[in-house]
Amino acid sequence: MQHAIPVEQLGPRGEPMAKAVSSCVHCGFCLPDCPTYRALGEEMDSPRGRIFLMKDALEGKLPLAEVQPYIDRCLGCVGCMTSCPSGVDYGDLITSFRAWSNERRPRKLTDRLLRAFVLTSVPYPGRFRLGARLGRLARPLIGGLLPTRLRAMLDLLPEQLPPAAPLPDHVPAIGKRRARVALLAGCAQQVLAPQINWATLRVLARNGVEVIIPRQQQCCGALAAHTGAMKQAVANARHNLQVFPTDVDAMITNAAGCGSGIREYGLWLQGEADEAAAKAMANSVKDVSEFLIQLGMIESPPLPSPIKVAYHDACHLIHAQKVSAQPRELLDSIPNLQLVSIPDGQICCGSAGTYNIEQPDVAHQLGREKAEAILSTEADAVAAGNIGCMTQIESQLKSLDRPLPVYHTIELLDQAYSS
Repeated sequence: MQHAIPVEQLGPRGEPMAKAVSSCVHCGFCLPDCPTYRALGEEMDSPRGRIFLMKDALEGKLPLAEVQPYIDRCLGCVGCMTSCPSGVDYGDLITSFRAWSNERRPRKLTDRLLRAFVLTSVPYPGRFRLGARLGRLARPLIGGLLPTRLRAMLDLLPEQLPPAAPLPDHVPAIGKRRARVALLAGCAQQVLAPQINWATLRVLARNGVEVIIPRQQQCCGALAAHTGAMKQAVANARHNLQVFPTDVDAMITNAAGCGSGIREYGLWLQGEADEAAAKAMANSVKDVSEFLIQLGMIESPPLPSPIKVAYHDACHLIHAQKVSAQPRELLDSIPNLQLVSIPDGQICCGSAGTYNIEQPDVAHQLGREKAEAILSTEADAVAAGNIGCMTQIESQLKSLDRPLPVYHTIELLDQAYSS
């Protein structure tokens, strides 16, 4: 196939970019499901508009400076892929284009400093914990004086950080062992909500699953990859390929963004010597809800009191991993829990990794709309499968003076098992 895009000059990821561009027939089915198109109403802030722009930039028809603002405003939620009748792999395209453009675009000094701070702190739990503590102390003193993006970053921090809760290297199954898995512990989640990993370990053990937690594991690399810092993402991937065992039934994640990131390892390492190992790890990844449903859960006792729960579909579960029914089935299995749907639930909440920091206005608008949709359900609590979504939703509900408890899906099952 001949492409106008100079595939041979773009390296191993040139072919996926060209394939995605040529697959798009510009039908517009993606428009209603694109959060930025809904929020901004601009064709160039839609998936098909961005595909035009990326094509022209790759072919040298448009300068990168004209294209980049529209690409930067993309959340990478890949909601467009769910609604696309042509099977355009927009996820491969946007990730690869950001990696390509990151090495060519100029950035302001303030942008470079903020980006460097995020990429050298958030993926490292120890550094992130220290930074979060300092930020929480600084918020009441200088928060109002800071630029919008820095203020947005501080506003996402909780009033109190939970104490550190280090994980063991190994958790045995309770009773007869039915499976053996490895757990990705995550980065920000270990600092903001360490109880999620512990709930995951208890639920898996209760269901006869032995869990290995490699002590030397690193960030999955998704945060870096989805902002174009592909060298850092590849380094994370290669490290994890070395330290995670391969003699397990699955690699378990409990953060949608992490699971989606690892499933891209084959793309990140395309054409490299370790591409086969990367694809094998990508194929082994399962969200904890998906794994439990496939395994078959033991019966859950009822929660102590009835509760109505609104389930939020994290974009990188429902769209990137096609995991939607499984978390609902898990929640529906809990007696005394009534599950309700959120209007326009397929639309992104505006979190999307560093998006809250880099595009705070759009992120706030989307977060506010998501919070209002949740409140319309009259739910008592919210469940989600991604720490970024949980943080965003909790922050937006609080800003509306309508705080609700926000749980990870696995936490509610853990509560039922512990009742």
